[in-house]
Amino acid sequence: MARKRKIDKVFAALVAVLIVLGFFLFASAALGLLEKDSANFSTVFSKQALLGLLCGLIILIVLSKVHYQKYRKYAFYIFLASLFVSCLVFVPGLGIEHANAKRWLSIAGFSAQPAEFLKLGFVIYFAALLSSFRPKLQQWKYSICPVISLLAVIFVISFYQPDYGTFLIIGATALGMLWAAGVSFKHILIIISTAALAIVPLALCRAYIWERILTFISPAQNGLSSGYQIKQSLIAIGSGGLFGKGFGKSVQKFGLLPEPMGDSIFAVTAEEWGFIGASFLILLFLLFAFRGLKIASRSTDMFGGLLVTGIVILIVSQSFINIGSMLGIFPIIGMPLLFVSQGGTALLFTLAEAGIILNVSKYKRS
Repeated sequence: MARKRKIDKVFAALVAVLIVLGFFLFASAALGLLEKDSANFSTVFSKQALLGLLCGLIILIVLSKVHYQKYRKYAFYIFLASLFVSCLVFVPGLGIEHANAKRWLSIAGFSAQPAEFLKLGFVIYFAALLSSFRPKLQQWKYSICPVISLLAVIFVISFYQPDYGTFLIIGATALGMLWAAGVSFKHILIIISTAALAIVPLALCRAYIWERILTFISPAQNGLSSGYQIKQSLIAIGSGGLFGKGFGKSVQKFGLLPEPMGDSIFAVTAEEWGFIGASFLILLFLLFAFRGLKIASRSTDMFGGLLVTGIVILIVSQSFINIGSMLGIFPIIGMPLLFVSQGGTALLFTLAEAGIILNVSKYKRS
C-alpha cells in the first residue's frame, strides 16, 4: 500500500549542501579566469548563476511537484525528443564546433549541451521499457536486444560528434538499471563483452582515444603533451596537503592547470581545501548515492525505482569518473564534476534530475 508523504528531507538537505558548496568551489576556481579575461569571466559566471543555478532551482521545485508517473506515459516521446535535439548539433548555424567536436547548440546567445537531455531521456525511456518487460526480463530478446539497440543509436550520434564520455556514462547507467531490474548476470556479461569488443576498432579509428589509453597507463612519458593535465592535477592535489591553502589560494589554476573550472576543478578544490575538504566532497556524493538508492528501494513501483536508480548512477558515476581522472585512477574523458564544474546545462539538468528524485520520494511503500 502506498502513501503520499512529504519529500525526503535528508536527500533534499544533501542536494542543498551540494548546490551551495558546488557554487562556492566554482567561484573560487573562476578567479583564475578573472585575472586573465574579466569580460569572459562575467559571461561564464552569469551563465553558471542564471542558466544553471537559478533556472535549475526553479525547474527542481517544479519537477518535485510533477508526479513521476507522467514521465512513463510520455517516455518514448521524451527519448525521441532528446535524440532529435542531440542531432541538431550537426545543423549549420545551430551547432557549435570546438576543438574538432560538435557537442553544443547556440541558443539565444548561450551555448547548451544536448547530451545532458539525452542522458535523462534515455533513463526515463529505459526505466519505462524495463518495467513494462518485467515478467519477461530473463529472456534475452527483452533484456539484451533492447539495450544494445538503444545504445547503438546513441553510439552513432556520439561517434560523429564525437562524445564518447556521454556514451560511456549512458552505457554504465544502462547496466546498473539492468542489474536493479533483476536481469540475469549472464545477460549483463554478454552486453559488457559486446561493448568491450567495440573498444578496439574504435581506438583504431580515433587516434586520440588510443593516446589517452596510453597516457593513462604511463602518464609520466607524456608529461609535456597528453599527460600534462594529469601531471599538473597531481601537483595541485599533492600541494594541498591535509588542510589546503585556503579559499582562492590555488596556484595551479592561474595558467598551469588546464580547465580549472571544468574537468580539473576537483584538483583546484583539493589544492585549496586539502585532503579533508576533498574527502568531504566525496563523502557528500556517497551519501547522495546511498540516500538516492534508498528512495529507489522504497518506491511504490518498478518504474519509480528504476528511474531514481538511473538518475543516481548518472550523477554519481560522472562525478566519480571526474574525480578518478584527476587522481589518475581513470583516463581523462571530459566528465564534469556535477554541482561544481563549469557548465550551465549540466547544472540545470542535474537539479532537474534531483527534482524528479524528490517527487518519487513522496510516494513510499507503507
